[in-house]
Amino acid sequence: MKVLIVDDEPLARNELEYLLKQNSLVDQVSQAESISQALTQLLTTPSDLVFLDISLNNENGFDLANKLDQLANPPLVVVATAYDDYAVRAFNINAVDYVLKPFEQQRINQALSRVDEVLQLREEANPVAKAKPRKQLGMISITENEKTRVLKQGDILAGFVENGELILTTNEGRFHTHQTLSWLMTRLSEDQFMQVHRSIVVNITAISEVEPWFNHTYQIKLTNGDKVPVSRSFVKSMKDRLNM
Repeated sequence: MKVLIVDDEPLARNELEYLLKQNSLVDQVSQAESISQALTQLLTTPSDLVFLDISLNNENGFDLANKLDQLANPPLVVVATAYDDYAVRAFNINAVDYVLKPFEQQRINQALSRVDEVLQLREEANPVAKAKPRKQLGMISITENEKTRVLKQGDILAGFVENGELILTTNEGRFHTHQTLSWLMTRLSEDQFMQVHRSIVVNITAISEVEPWFNHTYQIKLTNGDKVPVSRSFVKSMKDRLNM
């Protein structure tokens, strides 16, 4: 997911960005210190989630929250503040969560999990978005360490996001790039690849085993021995694709 941090304190923004990037659900993090800056970023680069401080110098974060519904694709909101007396107003703007400073990794992860659940429900309720066709291209070009590598789609076993990086797994090794999973999926053949998690896509021809895991989920074993989880929201589509 793409996350925008709105906070007037640079140290708080940087700390939160670091914690967010430790979670594999997060593809991209950007920052804004004011309402106008946040709106400009959201109009040019839409985000899935806004971590919103309330006290923004002479501005009030709730003023931004009230303007989000005017966007074509309004992001979800997590209120992130040092004060615990905004909870009722946070509820009124349909904030997904309310996180108090100082931030802790476990609490941030919990908030992201809640957001992820809401985003998955949105996707399931939007068949048009799910049916959007992907480009059928044979090669994937990525930049790693200032070098451009060209990979054949058939050589890619899986793609996943970890610590804010997109990692492509092949039989030759792993290749890292700062692109997002959504960027990758628009370039992959829909017939050959399927998404099994919000942060993971796999090559169907690279699957060697599928085994039950905990909480009615599954785990996929790839031909190179790697194992990847299948989240509950993708179990049905996986079974349909694999005729299980």
